[in-house]
Amino acid sequence: MLRKALIFILAIAPLSTASAAAIDFRLGGKMAEVMYKTQDASFGYGGADMGLGLFINENDDLLVSGSILVSGSSQGDVRGLHFGVGAKIYAGILDFPSPVDNQNGGALAIGAQVRYVFPGKMPIAILLEGFGAPNVTSVSDFKGIKEIRLALEIEITPSARAYIGYRSLEVDLSNGLVKDNTIELDDRGHVGVRFAF
Repeated sequence: MLRKALIFILAIAPLSTASAAAIDFRLGGKMAEVMYKTQDASFGYGGADMGLGLFINENDDLLVSGSILVSGSSQGDVRGLHFGVGAKIYAGILDFPSPVDNQNGGALAIGAQVRYVFPGKMPIAILLEGFGAPNVTSVSDFKGIKEIRLALEIEITPSARAYIGYRSLEVDLSNGLVKDNTIELDDRGHVGVRFAF
């Protein structure tokens, strides 16, 4: 599954017609994630950020995601305020002690993002985003997904950004293998870097 996900990401990346691209690396105490992001400036007023991601944690849970987020700046007096709405598709395998109990599935979530950029020589931004998928848009063993992330970003150079943040990522299951039928894939702080090219 991991090999197929990496092949898919590498195969689709060169086909992008986007005007800009970035690689985002995120590390936490018990997880790692890499994302390939592009921006299509021709999509609406603010453009559309599209991404492909690969998440793995210490329990060998694996989650692949694809997202699109349409965003734009505020038209009022607060120019540093940016809003976005979009959708995210998740697919993955959750590893349990017995291979027979392993859970796999997917979900289609909708979400929103708010970012405020503090002006300055070295811009700093605060970001809040969330995605949610109910049972009706989830398949196989997945019965819903909730993802909420808060981050503080610092632009080191125009093409490099560093950040610290916190994320809660939960998958709802229907098998009774975990308490309250919810498994937490991530519920800790993280650090990350994003390189644009």
